[in-house]
Order: sequence, then C-alpha cells, then structure tokens
Amino acid sequence: MSFSSRSALPVSGGRESEHARDGAAPLIGSSAVMRALRRRIERVAATDFTVLIEGESGTGKELVARQIHDLSRRNHGPFVAINCAALVETLIEAELFGIEERTATGVRGRRGKFEHAEGGTLFLDEVSDLSPSAQAKLLRAIQDLAVERVGGLVSRRVNTRIVAATNQSLAAQVERSLFRTDLFYRLSGVELNVPPLRGRRDDILELAQYFLTRHRHTRSLELSPLVADALLTYDWPGNVRELERYLEAAVALTESDVIGLEDLPPRLRREYGEILLPSLGHGDTLRAWGSRYARLVLARSGYNKRQACRALGISYHTLQAYLRYHGWERQKAALAPTPANSGSIAQGECLSS
Repeated sequence: MSFSSRSALPVSGGRESEHARDGAAPLIGSSAVMRALRRRIERVAATDFTVLIEGESGTGKELVARQIHDLSRRNHGPFVAINCAALVETLIEAELFGIEERTATGVRGRRGKFEHAEGGTLFLDEVSDLSPSAQAKLLRAIQDLAVERVGGLVSRRVNTRIVAATNQSLAAQVERSLFRTDLFYRLSGVELNVPPLRGRRDDILELAQYFLTRHRHTRSLELSPLVADALLTYDWPGNVRELERYLEAAVALTESDVIGLEDLPPRLRREYGEILLPSLGHGDTLRAWGSRYARLVLARSGYNKRQACRALGISYHTLQAYLRYHGWERQKAALAPTPANSGSIAQGECLSS
C-alpha cells in the first residue's frame, strides 16, 4: 500500500492560507515552534534593529533573514548576503567597505557590500568565523553607520540594516575569547533561534511534501509508510538542507512512483535497514522481530537491562523472554524447501510464534 504524504498532512492544505495570514509563507512548518518563530519575525521586521540569528547549519537562517527583509519597510531595497567564512583575510575590507580607484596598480574602484545594501539589508552569514581584525573593522562600521573604502580618505554614511547569523553560540565564543565582547553586544539583543529539524519533527512530512511538490514537474512521487516513518525517526544532523538533498536524490533515482525504504541511503534507514529489512527478507514472525529489536536496544544501552526496559517500555520479565527467544532460526529452518515441510507449515513454527 502506498503512503501519500499529501493525505497524511491535513495541515498542508491550509498551509498557504495560514502562512499568507501570518506573512511568512516560505517558512514551511505548522509546528508550535515554527508558528512562534514566524510571529517573532514579524515583530522584528517592523523595526530597524540589528538582528542576530542563531541555529545549526542547514536550518534555514538565510531564509529567516530574507523573511525579515521582505516583511520590513526596506523590502524595496536590496538584500545583500555575504558568507563571512568564505572571505579571504586580505580582501575583507575591500569586500565589505569597497576600494577606491587606483589604490594599487591595475585595481579598479568598486563599492563594498555595505554600500551595495544601501536602503536595504546586509546579511552577514557565519559572522563568528570572522578574524579578530575583521571583527574590529566590522564593529567600527556598525557603530558609526559609515564605511571608509580601502585607499579612501573620507567616510561614507550608509543606510543599511544588519542581520547577522551564526551556527555557533556567540555568547560561548565570547566566553572562550574567540569573539569580541563589544561586537557581540552590538549584534545581539534582538535574537532569533532557528530550531533544528529534530526539534520540530511535526514539520518533517510537511517539508517532504513541499520538496516533492516543488519537483513535481520532473516526476510525481509519494512516500511509502516505512519511508515516512524513517524520515520521522531520523535525527537529521544536516537539518532541512539534508532532507531536501535526500528527496532530490529520490526524485532522480527512484524507479517506481512510490519512494521505498530501499531508495533511501543506509544512513537514513538506520534501524530499518538493520532490523526491518533483514526480518522481512527472512520472513520473521513478530516475536522474532521483537527479539531482534530488543537485543539491539540492549546493546545500545550498554547491556544495562533496566535501561533497555525503560527504552522499550516493557517489564524486566518481558525483556528476558525476548532475549531467550531464538524463533527466527527455527522459522528459517521450517521455511526451507525440504521434503518434510515443502507442502505445509511446520507444526513447531506456529507454536513458537
């Protein structure tokens, strides 16, 4: 039986109207934490304050920054994004503040990112990766709301809103003396935290449906029940970006119209690949499968039986029964095509299951 992620997501049908009402349509997710984040974005967008966005890589920090810009009175101005981690130390000043004509032989004058974002928003992604000297230069520009081009003698006033983002805790960076305290207080104050995907599991299938719908012009795919369950139980260390890439791979490589467990990479299958697929292949009974799963949980609990019982939600006596059971071995023997059992089910199989 196929599983349509569309039918499993009653909130998806009303997502567009709900998001249109709260003004942040591209931020997919109907969980409580995402509704709260969109409300905070709307309040922040109504101001001109500097904003600090924190969240793991792949959570959508730039998307949040773009939402702040789009909902603000600066939405007719440019949105300029720069990845601070990719800036070459010797070119940081020129990239951020610009360079004057004929500063050096063969160098052409140009505006920096601050001037490019005039009247709009400058998004400084991964600001925690800036070197100490670059942090000092950025601090001065934010304090003075003015920039001085490399080789220039005059400061130029800029009307630019700063939105910074980092995949690390800036407060923790300050405590370890890796980030300037004064710059931290210039950037922080108005802070937004983008939750990891494992912190909003209610949104996983909605996001999956969104990505599949976006590629529907290529091909129309649905999720099988096992795949939907696998997506919900995976921890997504790469967050939304990882989910998007996995579904892109499925769109490209899946042979049928339904994404099956075998279409997912081994890392995503996890327990499904370790337990369910072998069990299905062996024709295991439910008790045999339960025994296999109990042994895996026990191993992952450091062979602490009480901890395994808590993880499994069963009694100590029930765990012991699962551990003593070796029915899958007898079942495999019973299913073997021998003259003794080729025409009927072995009597002991039903009794042991």
